[in-house]
Amino acid sequence: MNGILHDIRYALRQLRKSPGFTAVALVTLALGIGATTAIYSVLYATLLAPLPYPNSDQLVMVWSKPQDGRNVVSAGDYLEWKAQNTSFQDLNAWTGTIFNLSTAGQPEQINAQVTTPGFYKMMGVNFELGRDFLPEEGQAGKDRVVILTHSLWERLGGKRDIIGRPLRMNGEPYTVVGVLAAGPTDRLPSKLVVPLVFKPEQINHNFHWLLVMGRLKPGVSLATAGADMAVVARRIAQDHPQTNKTWGATVEKLKNDFLPKQTRSTLWLLMGAVGFVLLIACVNVANLLLAKSTVRRKEVAMRASLGATRRQLFAQLLTESLALATLGGLAGIGLSVVLVKLLLAIMPPFTLPSEAVVTLSLPVLLFTSVATLLAALLFGCAPAWQASGVDPNEALKEGGRAGTGAGRHRLRRVLVVMEFALALTLLAGAGLAIHSFWNLSRSDLGVDTDHILTFNLPVPEGRLKEPEKIVAFYRDLLEKLRAVPGIVQAEAATGAPLLGADHGMGFTIVGQPPVEYSARPDSPFQSVTPGYFQTFGVRLVAGRTFTDQDTASSIRVAMVNESFARRYLKGMDPLGQRIAIDQLIPGVAGVGHTVVWQVVGVFHNVRSFGPRDDDHPEIDVPFAQSPWPQVHMAVRTTGDPAAMSRTIAAAVNSMDADLALADVRTMDQIAVENLSSDRFTSVLYGGFAGVALLLAAVGIYGVMAFVVAQRTHEIGLRMALGAQREQVARLVLREGMMLALMGLAIGLVGACLVGRTMRSVLYGVGTVDLGAFTLVALVLLSAAVFACFIPARRATRVDPMVALRYE
Repeated sequence: MNGILHDIRYALRQLRKSPGFTAVALVTLALGIGATTAIYSVLYATLLAPLPYPNSDQLVMVWSKPQDGRNVVSAGDYLEWKAQNTSFQDLNAWTGTIFNLSTAGQPEQINAQVTTPGFYKMMGVNFELGRDFLPEEGQAGKDRVVILTHSLWERLGGKRDIIGRPLRMNGEPYTVVGVLAAGPTDRLPSKLVVPLVFKPEQINHNFHWLLVMGRLKPGVSLATAGADMAVVARRIAQDHPQTNKTWGATVEKLKNDFLPKQTRSTLWLLMGAVGFVLLIACVNVANLLLAKSTVRRKEVAMRASLGATRRQLFAQLLTESLALATLGGLAGIGLSVVLVKLLLAIMPPFTLPSEAVVTLSLPVLLFTSVATLLAALLFGCAPAWQASGVDPNEALKEGGRAGTGAGRHRLRRVLVVMEFALALTLLAGAGLAIHSFWNLSRSDLGVDTDHILTFNLPVPEGRLKEPEKIVAFYRDLLEKLRAVPGIVQAEAATGAPLLGADHGMGFTIVGQPPVEYSARPDSPFQSVTPGYFQTFGVRLVAGRTFTDQDTASSIRVAMVNESFARRYLKGMDPLGQRIAIDQLIPGVAGVGHTVVWQVVGVFHNVRSFGPRDDDHPEIDVPFAQSPWPQVHMAVRTTGDPAAMSRTIAAAVNSMDADLALADVRTMDQIAVENLSSDRFTSVLYGGFAGVALLLAAVGIYGVMAFVVAQRTHEIGLRMALGAQREQVARLVLREGMMLALMGLAIGLVGACLVGRTMRSVLYGVGTVDLGAFTLVALVLLSAAVFACFIPARRATRVDPMVALRYE
């Protein structure tokens, strides 16, 4: 122990004696370890940490399973699952809605969760005040109760006597019965909760609209629950063959069940990227240690001649590396705190699950400790082994240069080649991500986003029931909006570009072979007012758009997009074809009688589900022929659309004082927000690639500067024999560029592998992108030229007489 303590004290003295070396090494290690710790903090909180609920491994999601993929659940299926299963302690369902919350000021729209009673008890969520819903509060007439999230409670004043008090929502009084404890629920879009009450007309098996969560019984595995639900689903299919013949059920762990596959892939890829940064940092520090060991050759030789064994010398030098890594790790932890805050600040909202709390937890610090130890071994072993093997006789010869060691120079050159190979691999990944983002930002959205303001206008449930009243209400509202100065057009629809078309509806093409109900294809289906296509600048491909003559009493007409025509009307003239679709009934979460729609127009594809959605079929019908109470509104303005929000709100309130605008955004904002995730990923890749580029440039600069310093005698002799300054500069540049080119050649293999790995998160980019690879190779080569230029310039200024006299 005394020997170990002596080695540590000696190591710290050595680091203190070389402040320049220590500072550069610490900054390099802090960058590598700090970036790695920050990304691992996000990855651990998202993918690896257990959910913050009691026995969270028992919590599962249960989905309806069509022939492929998964789907939300019908009310009829949920109720039969709950009654027939043998695997769950409890099953609960929920959906979402929006309430107009009336406070002292203007009515405010609040996202809400609608859950069956017992939902939070099943999850094990704690309450700050009050309680969960009682079973009887899931019945009609007893459901005017509400639970507030902790964040909404605080926003409403945070008074503890709020329990039992009324809140006016959608014009009706609701009694507050509970306030959730601070936690994951505060990070959800929904800010309040009301009971889910099933109306008789909602209990069917053909309209899927619920999310279902369950808690497994102790000892029941996921596979057992899945087999149990498969039996239940087959039993339901036998009882309801028309709707459930091809439907099953699947059970999945709750953890990350809503996390998109692309987000998971991106997190692992970013972890790989920071791993490369850490490797490059280790290579750089190894080169620094090799350079330092050359300076300390005589010191090591003297210790060896006084009786120190190679093992003792190796242990001492490795202890110095461990001390350096420990200090670098501590600095990296400090840097990671800043990086985590920066990541969370620029991360798009709702990128991570609500349960993910990104902090420097004990598992993260343990990971950092292991990473620091591995880094010390990576950059410390080879230099320590080489330095401890010095020959005392050669090293102590006065003026002796043979002992500088060709092997040591070869190792330094190998490390630089490795550094450039790693840097090119990382830069290639960044190049692919940036190229993918560029493609997305340049993609044809199918709409003109300029001068358009959009907002939601969900009318309270029950306010508009009859189709005639819905059509009349929105006709009057649109006329009011069009009369506002500065508004050119105003339209309504049940969906909106880039925000998703509502209601995926099953359909058949009239005249084609019949298809069983449960096996029919489905397509996004939305109702739009006549000027919808003109307002958004959607291009008409064939036929006509809707007009004011397309009313409830006229022939039912529809428009389809190019993808629909190409996929389902292949080889036929789309115009005049008829599509049989279940008619939606306002106020009923089910389907009514089948209605036949005649195609009168084909429109250019609109990316309704985001910029990556380039081939989604869509059916649009006139709003007057399929009205719905809750809609998206869009107005085209002559000036800044964002400045019109107050004027528009006043026009809406003149129709109904309880209505509030929600999600007010311009289409330009929506287009930018749709790219936020890809932009965030590109920025991170670009940042890590920039660090890698800097470290690689510093690495080759260090090697070439050291080479020039070691070859001062040779350079002086060459110049004394007539070598020109340009020849000396070319000599140094050639050696540096050979190392860089070798690294680039090896790195191209890594770049191809990175392209294959990133394939699932790229858009419009091949796994081998010659343009991106060439560009990043030129950038890295330029950095190498610049890094070699300074040592080459220094070499040309060697005075032959001074160099030879020194020797």
